[in-house]
Amino acid sequence: MLNSVLGQENRYDLTAPKFQTAFAFLRREDLASLAEGWYELEHGVRASVQRYTTSPAEQLNFETHVKYFDVQYMVSGVELVGVVEAGDLAAMTEYDPKEDIQFFQTPKLTGGVLLRDGDYVVLAPADAHKPRCAAGEPMAVNKIVVKVPVE
Repeated sequence: MLNSVLGQENRYDLTAPKFQTAFAFLRREDLASLAEGWYELEHGVRASVQRYTTSPAEQLNFETHVKYFDVQYMVSGVELVGVVEAGDLAAMTEYDPKEDIQFFQTPKLTGGVLLRDGDYVVLAPADAHKPRCAAGEPMAVNKIVVKVPVE
């Protein structure tokens, strides 16, 4: 999670039961063998098991969510996730409440998080992110995105 202003470091409680549900799921021994698709967990938490090939960053867009945090966990592979505060981004689409997603143009300056086997990043609704980016050459990855409700 990006914290751009001191004093906001305790804005979200990652020890709350909903986050503990997410992290307990990610500690499972069988993550590599789980079938692709959605897994419904407790406290409104959902996990999406995904297998895909990363793409060049310039082919992808930034996205945000309103209703959920993303906990993106790399089971196997390497991926770069672009990250920037959403505040001043230029929207490409309207917010889709059914899918809880909105897409944005890539700004001139961004940061990023490199995910390797066993790494994760927690992305809050204010954190625009561009997942699925190749870190070098495109590669096959096995990733789990856990959706943790804001409320």
